Amino acid sequence: MTRALIVGAGITGPVTAMALQRAGIESTVYEAHDRTADGVGAFLTLAINGLHALEHVGIGPATLGGFDTPAMSIRSGTGRRLVTFASGRPGSPFVNRTLSRSDLYARLRDEAVARGIRIEYGKQLVDSHSTPGGTVWAEFADGTSAEGNVLIGADGLHSRTRTLIDPSCPEPRYTGLLNTGGYAHGVTVTEPDGQFTMMFGKKAFFGYLQRRPGDVWWFANIPEKKQLSPTGLAGFTPERWRAELTDRFAGDAGPATDIISATDHIVPPWNTCDLPHVDRWSARSTVLIGDAAHAISPSSGQGASLAIEDGVMLARCLRDLDIPSALRTFERLRRDRVQKLIVQAKRTSDMKIANPLTRVIRDRLVMPLVARYARNATERPDWIQDYRIEWDSPVHGGA
Repeated sequence: MTRALIVGAGITGPVTAMALQRAGIESTVYEAHDRTADGVGAFLTLAINGLHALEHVGIGPATLGGFDTPAMSIRSGTGRRLVTFASGRPGSPFVNRTLSRSDLYARLRDEAVARGIRIEYGKQLVDSHSTPGGTVWAEFADGTSAEGNVLIGADGLHSRTRTLIDPSCPEPRYTGLLNTGGYAHGVTVTEPDGQFTMMFGKKAFFGYLQRRPGDVWWFANIPEKKQLSPTGLAGFTPERWRAELTDRFAGDAGPATDIISATDHIVPPWNTCDLPHVDRWSARSTVLIGDAAHAISPSSGQGASLAIEDGVMLARCLRDLDIPSALRTFERLRRDRVQKLIVQAKRTSDMKIANPLTRVIRDRLVMPLVARYARNATERPDWIQDYRIEWDSPVHGGA
């Protein structure tokens, strides 16, 4: 019986373990941190394609927590509406769903454990090696090791597994933005509950949505030319960071400064990075999935959904093919899709770093074209959100 070793217990690891279990493959998840991620991080949105992928492991949107986000509006810093999208798709019972990252971690972890999947903490991967006979060992910093048939690196942007596959792999690329967010209380916005409003401000980008009156979730992208070191990031004390954000949005129309003022705890800034291209996704019995293989800017709204797709697709490949063929086929089925999305997300991030000239081009030329497309979006195929994994169809190897 095939046994999988999964490195990383974030979003990707538990989903992959549950998908493998459905495929008849035993797995254990190994997490570097010595504790769970409860309460860590801000929030994210699962897109329709990600929700459909989760169905294959028996998890529906209503069990995840959070709330539906059926529409999105984009405005300029003057308050002018540039475009409005609906997130529903023909034939799908779902709309996008927004939830806290820690709630998603906890839900996926708890469900995996309830199904008998073992998750071990304090297991930082330091090395691995495999034999031609199909055995792979993972060695951890605490001196222990584990043996299996396939090692799956679901260990994120700064993946150790990726370095073991290819020591010369490129470092993550800084996208030119700092990210932050928070939860405001006691402030009410005019938009309907669940509608995302995105604002291209004069100095920064702001997004918010109201879960219910007085409960507003928000994020901000702040242009910063150079990637900040850990020391540079730590220099933004809570008071300094709040003042910086307030100053960035003070000249814009809309409720950004009121929302910031009504937020007790603002998430400290972090550098936004992606991985435009990873040459090698696999080697022998080891494979990368999720952010370890193709980290994407949060501007896409697709990071978690792509990772979930990966886990389900890899399990499907391992179900139907021998391990070397399964890893090659998984990459063939996934690489083009994720790399196209990374390119698209980078363009979106670049639009958030605008000077006066490019801001005019964006608002007066680019956004009207986007609005024209959005008006008829539900009537045409959408290669991003209409993507479906055919679990019951056999996977065939080959180039």
